[in-house]
Amino acid sequence: MRFMKFLAGALMLSVAALASASPAEPKNGVEYRTLANQQPVDSGKKIEVLEFFDYACPHCFAFEPDLSAWLKKQGDNIVFKRMHISRAGTDLPQEKMYFTLLAMGLFNDTLHSKIFTEMHVNRNRMNRDELVFDFIARLGIDKQKFIETYRGFGVAGSVRRSVSMMDAYGVDSWPLIAIDGKYITSPTMANEGSKSATTEAQLHAQALQVMDALLAKARAEKK
Repeated sequence: MRFMKFLAGALMLSVAALASASPAEPKNGVEYRTLANQQPVDSGKKIEVLEFFDYACPHCFAFEPDLSAWLKKQGDNIVFKRMHISRAGTDLPQEKMYFTLLAMGLFNDTLHSKIFTEMHVNRNRMNRDELVFDFIARLGIDKQKFIETYRGFGVAGSVRRSVSMMDAYGVDSWPLIAIDGKYITSPTMANEGSKSATTEAQLHAQALQVMDALLAKARAEKK
């Protein structure tokens, strides 16, 4: 009888532990982390959502449609930003392409999707400057102006800023989402509590649940 009571108690504790690890009620240090040093945001009363991503990353490519759908649901309630990651000691043409398009005022969601498709569907890795330049020319963008901006001081400064931000946010894997300069989570991190996800679709669903919870938390803190 004592054993049965012990077993019942253990099962109750196990169920409680799983419930507390739900992505809908994420735990700090499990499904998300609070940054030791809050980072500045310029989103006013709105919540900033920042994605660290890499065009070469297949997981970033897979996450993009679900993230885009989630962003549409948020409407004007958030300010969404992207930051392409850097790799120490490596010059990433894809990263410089992203910052060049931003600097030229040409970047948009449609172009963002085209770049992902070019790399992961068409298998053009764009890991050399010339491959980037040819792709840009095919899009009808002024190639010479693009190259001048690509090789300019502004883009070099953006790359340095990426390195600095990755250090500040503790970015060691991607895609990674930062909420209002305070909290970070990711599809992998969101699965840490339950360990129940076995597909990328399930990982994404859990991550979006955690992001919902963190948005609510950040809004409450702004009041």
